[in-house]
Amino acid sequence: MTTVAPDEASGPDVRIREAERADLLAVFHIEQEAFPQPWPFSAFERFLDEPGFLVAQVRDAEDSRETATVGDDGRVVGYVVADVVPNHGEDLGHVKDIAVAEERRSEGIGRRLLQRALTALAAQNAASVKLEVRESNDGAMDLYRRFGFEHHGTLPGYYANGEDALVMVREF
Repeated sequence: MTTVAPDEASGPDVRIREAERADLLAVFHIEQEAFPQPWPFSAFERFLDEPGFLVAQVRDAEDSRETATVGDDGRVVGYVVADVVPNHGEDLGHVKDIAVAEERRSEGIGRRLLQRALTALAAQNAASVKLEVRESNDGAMDLYRRFGFEHHGTLPGYYANGEDALVMVREF
């Protein structure tokens, strides 16, 4: 198992917490910005009670409130959606979606979100975790490899534009 040290690079102004209904619009805006085939808003609503649906929230220096506000005001700057499903007698974690707002990328926020999601999946007794990633997304694959994910297969034409997805798996 690969372990990753806590990340301080994204700074103390970023807090990772479970998603709330008030976060959904900001999450949806990040999704639309990040992906050519974004999830519909309703997909995020379905995962609201999952312990693996987390957001990265920035505390605004001019506003001491810690709660997120509705809308894409920059307070929620990233998210991850992960859950656990039964799989041949063992629970399998699945990282379904992860994204960081464009203006906050390369600050370690994605790494912190993934770390917390893996912790949540482990707490739910997942034996392993899988995810799918575009074969052209080198940055994401590098991140996943740092967390111990390995390429276990390819899904041809998985994405709407015909691009293949790599299935990556990590054991706990």
